[in-house]
Amino acid sequence: MNADTNAIIHAFLVTQTALTAVVSTRIHNPRLPEGTTLPALGFFTRGGESTPYIPGLLTPSVQFDCWGASPQSAREVYRALYDVLQGIQNIKVTISGSDYYIKSAIEEVQGQDLQDQDIPKYYRVLTFFSIMIQAEA
Repeated sequence: MNADTNAIIHAFLVTQTALTAVVSTRIHNPRLPEGTTLPALGFFTRGGESTPYIPGLLTPSVQFDCWGASPQSAREVYRALYDVLQGIQNIKVTISGSDYYIKSAIEEVQGQDLQDQDIPKYYRVLTFFSIMIQAEA
């Protein structure tokens, strides 16, 4: 099964009140649309692995861009994201009647504070998570 891991992760994140309290509905994949109000979160799968020996078990490496109008605001998005992802286990996510399980989420790279050189007053914290998803029962 070739599950849409981005859709599964998005479906999980939009239900997390600790995160939506900070970014509202501004959780985008793969990138923020131009003119997005800040703070916001963008993410995309940048790689990962799957194994033919365990079909339906996927481990994408996911890049998260935590955006804010100040370094502190971007850090607040990062802290909320970290709190809802780091160490979670066996979380059920249902999309269009199909059940998926986020078996685990582990931060690969701690948040890095960056300032966008091309867009003034856009700050971000960049982080990466390894997320194990069971797409088949």
